[in-house]
Amino acid sequence: MPVTVIHSARLVTDGRIHDDGWVRFEGDAVAAVGAGEGWRAGAGVVEGAVSDSVAVVDAAGAWLTPGFVDIHGHGGGGASFDDGPESIRTGMDLHQRHGTTRFVVSLVTAPVDALAERVAAVAALMPGDPRILGSHLEGPFLDVAHKGAHDPALLRSATPADIERLLAAADGTLRQVTLAPELPGGLDAVRAFHEAGVSVAVGHTGADYQQTLDAFAAGASILTHAFNGMDGIHHRAPGPVAAATHTPGVTLEIVNDGVHVHPEVVRMAFAAAPGRVALITDAMAAAGSTDGDYILGSLAVTVRDGVARLAEGGSIAGSTLTLDDALRRAVYEVGVSVEDAVRALTEIPATAVGRGHDLGRLAPGYAADAVLLDPDFTVRSVWTAGTPLP
Repeated sequence: MPVTVIHSARLVTDGRIHDDGWVRFEGDAVAAVGAGEGWRAGAGVVEGAVSDSVAVVDAAGAWLTPGFVDIHGHGGGGASFDDGPESIRTGMDLHQRHGTTRFVVSLVTAPVDALAERVAAVAALMPGDPRILGSHLEGPFLDVAHKGAHDPALLRSATPADIERLLAAADGTLRQVTLAPELPGGLDAVRAFHEAGVSVAVGHTGADYQQTLDAFAAGASILTHAFNGMDGIHHRAPGPVAAATHTPGVTLEIVNDGVHVHPEVVRMAFAAAPGRVALITDAMAAAGSTDGDYILGSLAVTVRDGVARLAEGGSIAGSTLTLDDALRRAVYEVGVSVEDAVRALTEIPATAVGRGHDLGRLAPGYAADAVLLDPDFTVRSVWTAGTPLP
């Protein structure tokens, strides 16, 4: 069993910073965590020599965090997650180099039969790729008036047959679904997906404050890219964001790229829902690639200066964000503490999709996922399930 010890780090986990921290991986799990010189015994140090069977990494004071968990991303490195196994791997490879070790593979609106094929393809990849947590259906059960970068011709209300078809195709791997609960049958859809163990997110919705509260009462627990694809906060019509901050246990996704949400509004979200903000990328194929023309789902997208917009209409069409950049922006632009920013990339998103028991923390028994970052939060090294990136 491979053993790795990373020591002398500024270890960030569980909402705390541990100076001179260390972690020991055994295989694909965390075996021990501590501070000071305790790492030496676990590394097999005898009279100053390190055991040949242990990989020892001196962090030299660098940041060490759990691996980032992205519960909402559509691609990267020029590849879209909608385009099959090789494209999914290409996109994940790009984001993994930026610290993301686990992914909920997000799929944009398409015909239900096509989505069934795509979630089945994601399920087939999972046994051989621990990075994949499952799939996320962002559509087609969305409101046309808040469609964003979704093809309006394909949007529809959910039917029991649709739900059964998608759940069967995913075979237990559908991790998240975004829907508009105010559509006909919307609350029934929330209940059905929730009862099947899927994390239900409210998004691309015309729901008002009360309708959103009703969705959370029915089992929804996430607000998809808060402030985007929904009505904003008005002093007489507080809307979905206020419903989410009001409801304990609801996670607010935030795309912290400086485009989707103003930094001051991001700060307000962290203050209004402490411990419940999950930083996501909502990245499309252009993340880590070049400006140019792309396709998102069935719609043409133009990327200029790193900002993705629909070629027709100009709506924001995902992002070109990576989670290490979201972390830097959270700390330097928004003013969030390092501890809270790291939780928003790790523990909180993992918990939102039902994996808080084994992902998102550096603690014994948790996955051996970690990111080593320079003082300015530039990624230096990444481990996924105990395996370092080459």
